[in-house]
Amino acid sequence: MAKLTIDELANFCKRKGFVYPSGEIYGGGSGFWDFGPVGVEFKNNLKKEWWKFHVQEREDIVGIDGSIITNPKVWEASGHVGNFVDVAVVCTKCKTKSKVDKHELATAKCEKCNGKLDSRGEFNPMFTTQVGPIKEDSKLAYLRPETAQLIFTNFKLVQDNARLKLPFGIAQIGKSFRNEIAPRNFLFRSREFEQMEIEYFINPKKKNECPAKEEVGGIELQVLSSEMQENNEESKKITVKEAIQKKIFKLKWHGYWLATEISWFVSLGANPNNFRVRQHTKDEKSHYATDTWDIEYNFPFGWKELQGIADRGTYDLETHEKYSKKDLKIMDDDEKILPMVVAEPSLGVERAFLVFLFESYSKNEKENIVLKLHPKLAPTKVAIFPLIKKDAEQVKISRELYNLLKKEMNATYDESGSVGKRYARNDEIGTPFCLTVDSDSQKNKTVTIRSRDDGKQKIISIDETPRIIQDLISERIEFKKL
Repeated sequence: MAKLTIDELANFCKRKGFVYPSGEIYGGGSGFWDFGPVGVEFKNNLKKEWWKFHVQEREDIVGIDGSIITNPKVWEASGHVGNFVDVAVVCTKCKTKSKVDKHELATAKCEKCNGKLDSRGEFNPMFTTQVGPIKEDSKLAYLRPETAQLIFTNFKLVQDNARLKLPFGIAQIGKSFRNEIAPRNFLFRSREFEQMEIEYFINPKKKNECPAKEEVGGIELQVLSSEMQENNEESKKITVKEAIQKKIFKLKWHGYWLATEISWFVSLGANPNNFRVRQHTKDEKSHYATDTWDIEYNFPFGWKELQGIADRGTYDLETHEKYSKKDLKIMDDDEKILPMVVAEPSLGVERAFLVFLFESYSKNEKENIVLKLHPKLAPTKVAIFPLIKKDAEQVKISRELYNLLKKEMNATYDESGSVGKRYARNDEIGTPFCLTVDSDSQKNKTVTIRSRDDGKQKIISIDETPRIIQDLISERIEFKKL
């Protein structure tokens, strides 16, 4: 199968109810997207699995849900008002608008035609708004450009309420907004997007007390360090343990979190060969970061950032302490200390959404689309069909089974068209299992279950169906062993 382009994926998403241009009947809005009935289920499942893996299954991470609009002093203190600046550029050849970082301006070329770029000045991509209904009394505010800062401003309250001891993390999933000059590549770069983020805090005196070698040391990563980039070297595969020993990862925690995050993608069906980890060069680093690594994915439009893992040091808590004049230190080993952020696993929901779609999109021998999403991510878990829709008994049993299953998972009932067409419809949106009620179902109390990925079928007990579907989704049993 030819490699899917981003435009082809966007068309597929619109056609199958995953994603629509926002307000399309009025021409849409550049950089804004609406998630349809299939897409919203997929997106919610993705967030649920991230939260389960990073928060609910760990004892060292808790969550918050911060406000989109907060006191503007938060953004002044964080440096976003003064330092969150991009350079707007226009290609002198094809007139495409884009943005570049300051350090790239002298050497950057147009992504579309490789033409020369003309600077149109600096801009701050934060959206502004007014708080207060009466214009002359209203105050300037910002739509948050990231989710991290509310974790820092709530740090001490959360630590106290949750009785957390270092090392620990605070997680958040929520919307962010950036007034991008040129949103592009479908969901990849939008003006409104959602982040899944952790700020992980440690005692600065214990920077090397990390379980990296023990827990993830054997995991192999495709690594591209800052030094390798300066020497024009290709990325190479190396285990986390080796990368730590060779000082490629200055901090063990970076190796730990890079491997942990890629492992999450792989656990949900992604191919590890499509990921690499790239260290920011000294010119790239953000104003707050002492070291940053990106997890990059091999999109059809090239290797692009999927997730950042930043060592923010004590920058944020120090800055908010200074501006707010509030003590943000906590006790650790009978000593009052200001924790450092050793890693900031920050992932865009929409970018993860794209990754799993690219990973799962395939075609079968009939050239029909089959979306091989992991069952945990699949928008609909199971579809129920009567073999013959005019058979009242088959319809009755199918409806009863549907009503039973929909209480436990997202299920659908379909009696329209041939069974083959019903299978194809569900394959396209990633439904992992289909149940067909036939003439034997009443007599034997059985139903035929079909697997999406290979089309194979098994006969199972109707009474056992809810348990079997749940076990298949959670990978407690394999389809071939039914």
